Amino acid sequence: MGVSTSSPEKGPEKSGIAVVTVDFPPVNALPVDGWFALADAVRAAGRDPQVRCVVLAAQGRGFNAGVDIKEIQAQGPSALAGANRGCFEAFAAVYECAVPVVAAVQGFCLGGGIGLVGNADVIVASEDATFGLPELDRGALGAATHLSRLVPQHLMRALYYTSRTATAAELHAHGSVWRVVPREELRSAALELAGEIAAKDGELLRLAKAAINGIDPVDVRRSYRFEQGFTYEANAIGVGDRVRDTFGKEKNERDEREGAQA
Repeated sequence: MGVSTSSPEKGPEKSGIAVVTVDFPPVNALPVDGWFALADAVRAAGRDPQVRCVVLAAQGRGFNAGVDIKEIQAQGPSALAGANRGCFEAFAAVYECAVPVVAAVQGFCLGGGIGLVGNADVIVASEDATFGLPELDRGALGAATHLSRLVPQHLMRALYYTSRTATAAELHAHGSVWRVVPREELRSAALELAGEIAAKDGELLRLAKAAINGIDPVDVRRSYRFEQGFTYEANAIGVGDRVRDTFGKEKNERDEREGAQA
């Protein structure tokens, strides 16, 4: 459990690839320490002169369910501040990674997951992957910066206000997902693309990444930091706690109903 870095199976087509894997059962809702660990792992992989492409992957049924709300409810403002800082560092680490980052997404990709894939260079997704920001249902705000990199502006607003999700096929139609594959083929598809990228000259790849980030029309760090200010405001006036408590109560009731039916 946690964040790990590995190399794919040996072979000339897989050299130069680092796979950073997130594993926080049951749903990959990351605690504060998990976000910082992820940031450290991605930055370390990018600093390795032998690495020319990073694959960001996850174990379990879903890629990422955002922050650990139970930790925030239990620890209060300190955990909220930690989660905000941790997300900021993890998102920035993906965006600023010295080499291209390929996100391999299965199942749900929610909240903080959108921040990760929205900052990745390329996304490969399984057919069952869904993407969304349920922030308004969780007493938080943020990552619209990154969702707007995945879908057009008006669709981003509709998804944000309703907490609905978009499918991998829909994002593929918008051009933000490179390829959609059956779940069992996700890892091989991500590694295949990463291998094609890693076959390029390493120094030139690093220059290319810096050049592309340099012409980005939106400063993602500044934009996301601006959004985070409204999350703090929502908590300062009590709205965040109120919504999170309602969400927690509804979730417990839903779990109890499902347990009784089983």
